[in-house]
Amino acid sequence: MLVQKFIDYLLLERKYSQHTVVAYQKDIDTFQFFLLEEFSDSEVSKVNYSQIRSWIVHLVDKNISNRTINRKLSSLNSYYKFLLKIQSIESNPLAKHKALKVSKKIQIPFSEVEVNTVLDSIHTDSFEGLRDKLIVELFYSTGIRRIELVQLQLQDVDVSQGLIKVLGKRNKERFIPLLPMVIKTFEAYCMERSQLETIKDLSVLFLTKKGTKIYEMLVYRVITNYFGSISSKVKKSPHILRHSFATHLLNNGADLNAVKELLGHSSLAATQVYTHNSVAELKKVYEKSHPRTLS
Repeated sequence: MLVQKFIDYLLLERKYSQHTVVAYQKDIDTFQFFLLEEFSDSEVSKVNYSQIRSWIVHLVDKNISNRTINRKLSSLNSYYKFLLKIQSIESNPLAKHKALKVSKKIQIPFSEVEVNTVLDSIHTDSFEGLRDKLIVELFYSTGIRRIELVQLQLQDVDVSQGLIKVLGKRNKERFIPLLPMVIKTFEAYCMERSQLETIKDLSVLFLTKKGTKIYEMLVYRVITNYFGSISSKVKKSPHILRHSFATHLLNNGADLNAVKELLGHSSLAATQVYTHNSVAELKKVYEKSHPRTLS
């Protein structure tokens, strides 16, 4: 009952997306199952830190990464904060917990050449070809998230204004400019889309060839298939294209705050992770241009 109240709170008051809320619930359910198995009691609100510590050890023993464990504990901590808020518990058993150490992963973006090579390689003589090209162009030219792209509606694209409306985390709207080439691809895609035999949801922008709404794994496969043939980078995903969008903007002199707004970040700290490559570019310019390096 308390867990359901928490889920309703996240959905209705905090305005979290369904996708995020499902992740929270899954983490809490996993902990409940552990409690039932180990302590014959699944009541999360009555545990102490030593029991939580046992769960952490259990997860480590299963070779779950520290990053994933921290996420699970963050979900649990949010739940306890909610229970404090509604006065169902007197103290948070995770109040003094310190997150497990994680190694900082540097996401290596695609180069401008790699992105352009992929865009030039996509055949646009079919519905799926035009759809895939529009997907790649939108990721690279707007920095949109995968779930945001999947949820796009036809009405979110304003061709006359050259803007796209994106519904981000916590249902926060943002407007992103569209490049002329993207508008051109969008219009061509819409022509092909209108020729589909059946369309299950007329309002959805991106569809499968059967007329159904696309899904996240399909989008992931589109990106990995195209970039897998031209890039040797270990990770090839929609997020790397989002990363490339931000990095290339910063490399070419874009303001960090402007990039923050385009990405839909709530804090500048989240955007600063993309600055390491732009700093590398600055170093190259500095080393080539500073008088003392030329002497």
